[in-house]
Amino acid sequence: MSIFFISSGRRRFLPALLTVSLTASVTSIPSFAQTQPATGFAVRVDNPLLASWAGSYGGYPAFDKVQVSQFKPALEAAMAQNLAEVQAIANNKQAPNFENTIAAMERAGNALDQVQTVYGIWSSTMSNPEVQAVQREMAPRMAAFSDQITQNEALFKRIEAVYNSPDKKKLTPEQQRLAYVYYNNFVRSGAKLDANAKKRLSEINQQLAGLFTKFSQNVLADENDSVLVLKTAADLGGLPQSLRDDAANAATSRKLSGAGVITNTRSSIEPFLTYSDQRKLREKAWRMFYNRGDNGGEHDNNALITEILQLRAERAKLLGYKTHAHLRLDNTMAKTPEAAMALMEEVWVPAVARVKQEVADMQTLATKEGATFKIAPWDYRYYAEKVRKARYDLDQNEVKEYLQLDKMREGMFWVAGEIYGFAFTPVTDVPVYHPDVKVWEVKDKTTGKHLGLWYFDPYARPGKRSGAWMNAYRKQERMDSEIATIVSNNSNFVKGKDGAPVLISWTDATTLFHEFGHALHGLSSNVTYPTLSGTSVVRDYVEFPSQVMENWLPTPQVLQRFAVHYQTGKPIPQALVDRIEKASTFNQGFETTEFLASALIDMKLHLAGDQKIDPDKFERETLTQLGMPSEIVMRHRTPQFSHVFSSDGYSAGYYSYLWSVVLASDAFSAFTEASGPYDKAVAKRLKEKILSVGNTVDPADAYRSFRGRDPKIDALMKERGFPMKGATKAPEKKAASKKS
Repeated sequence: MSIFFISSGRRRFLPALLTVSLTASVTSIPSFAQTQPATGFAVRVDNPLLASWAGSYGGYPAFDKVQVSQFKPALEAAMAQNLAEVQAIANNKQAPNFENTIAAMERAGNALDQVQTVYGIWSSTMSNPEVQAVQREMAPRMAAFSDQITQNEALFKRIEAVYNSPDKKKLTPEQQRLAYVYYNNFVRSGAKLDANAKKRLSEINQQLAGLFTKFSQNVLADENDSVLVLKTAADLGGLPQSLRDDAANAATSRKLSGAGVITNTRSSIEPFLTYSDQRKLREKAWRMFYNRGDNGGEHDNNALITEILQLRAERAKLLGYKTHAHLRLDNTMAKTPEAAMALMEEVWVPAVARVKQEVADMQTLATKEGATFKIAPWDYRYYAEKVRKARYDLDQNEVKEYLQLDKMREGMFWVAGEIYGFAFTPVTDVPVYHPDVKVWEVKDKTTGKHLGLWYFDPYARPGKRSGAWMNAYRKQERMDSEIATIVSNNSNFVKGKDGAPVLISWTDATTLFHEFGHALHGLSSNVTYPTLSGTSVVRDYVEFPSQVMENWLPTPQVLQRFAVHYQTGKPIPQALVDRIEKASTFNQGFETTEFLASALIDMKLHLAGDQKIDPDKFERETLTQLGMPSEIVMRHRTPQFSHVFSSDGYSAGYYSYLWSVVLASDAFSAFTEASGPYDKAVAKRLKEKILSVGNTVDPADAYRSFRGRDPKIDALMKERGFPMKGATKAPEKKAASKKS
């Protein structure tokens, strides 16, 4: 499961509860240059971060001019400007209407958008002690800043007046939706609380912002500082040549002696666990990775988690919700924790049953080979690969030789062109923040219209957090003029030596297509207002476009063109493709259970209310109650669960990947029920009804508009080879849509 964080523009007014890093105390924010009120506001431009993005393609970030020392003053100045803009809206003597209140809010905060975008990139991909010091100082101050906006009584009264006005009927559907989103976000962030409650809420948000920053930095420290050194040639036992080369390159780049180095990232650890025949080293690698944030000492996250959970529970009660889970899900497709739990529990039972079968097969093979031990978590991938090879004559390393990173990227471009009409052209006239980053211009194939820029940052490096994710540097909009989006995809592949092809696993290729699906969601956006643009949808819907994109990787059209051998250039043999297809449901017990364990722990932690929780103990006891197989651990153990504890982003919301994959599986069935994955009519409908509309339409309504009905769980269960109990409807049908 890949990580998805959006660091994008149009976040400055949104509540701290709903954002990743929009958070700051305004008491020490310096003054800023201001023009006449009639013409708006301007900030000093002696700091390059405060200058408007200029250049071709509608402008772009001036990454070549960025210095870490610029971040704090730029954030302070941009926040001061944003507060002044917002206060001017709040103090407007004219009666509130959509244009002078909601649209005015949409136009405010451009400087902060741009500063926050660059600051977020450095925080997640170029981190160092200097950047981290800025994060620690600014996170709570930015939380206070966010609260100053959402707790502005005069501003909220104007938003409320527009939302409740009889004239709202005269607005366009998109304007009505935007008014609803503003009103709902402010209410959910405490706009209706009394003064004392608002004060306490802001204190909580500031405390949480600091804790989130500390949590993230602790995980990053454990990832950066811990490596497994393979000292001798024997330590490389079982590893294919490509992984030996990667390990050697990692040793060289870190200036460590030995036969190779396994870094503490998923893209390095999982291949090692799959192929290494050195069981003791597998265990060391496994413990290094799965104990991130749980090693005692200054980087241990357990105490932080306890405090985060207590503060979230208190905040939920302040806002009138039973628990943090109820608060978070009130504004989603699921609507309630109970609905999300029902879906997870329906899939959990067959997934665990499948794991037992998988383990039995592995244990039989291991015993046959002379093993005298019981399969442990660090053995699972190793013996699963052996079973896969024995049962399906499928060696994942053989598949990997046909999956070159650059070719897979070309394959993604080709698919985007075939189904959505996009054309990608490399550009070299825009600055990047690291030499590894490359940029493409995206156009409409038919009209030649510029749609945006796509940045690709594929390789792991110190200071870059692990995982894979999509960013939106700028949202598409057309309020006053046509503004094209800028998006990026970020991965953590091990860079090849001297330009050698980077070979990736089938899982990594799937993740690549997944994250590209998020980018296509942003690039497809065709709305007026930036707050409703692109991927700005509810949490359990945002993963739907990315999940559905995974389905195009195994199509013959992609494999025959782009899955070519890195040495011979010959396409992947059809016989090998057939074996991949036959093995498509293999190991689904493992993959589903490790994900669901994380999702269930997340939900149960946040349903526990104000209980004081020992994270390790809670994790251990809850997994036992669930019947978690001892041979598997959660995909993201609690002390390193960045989705949930580095922000509020996926808190009580990790289930959303499963919710979204129900939608994705059902949606892809629309293609297979028609003429196939490249059916032009279905693709056009998916783009027009889902990808292009952003948050202008309630997601349940948008899905019904595309599919003609509510989603069914059948396709998901079939994909994973799980039995169905007869019920075919996913829980969405009973979820009432909130109307604007």
